Amino acid sequence: MAERPRRREEPQRCDVSGCKEMAERSVSAKKYQGALPGSTFNGPVGRRAGVCHRHYKEFRKATKEERELDRLGW
Repeated sequence: MAERPRRREEPQRCDVSGCKEMAERSVSAKKYQGALPGSTFNGPVGRRAGVCHRHYKEFRKATKEERELDRLGW
């Protein structure tokens, strides 16, 4: 059986351009750019992007209404 890909061992920087903080969370790159259209990433980013606490908080605020509607299970 094939081994699962493992997490990165080394500390990761925030992928949002212009940010020098350490990444705490990982979010979908497509959803992040959809929620915050003016944002860009440093270099090529795959499916997921590492974001720091400040950028994760901005992402959560931008997607609050969408997440509430998902929880209602329409």
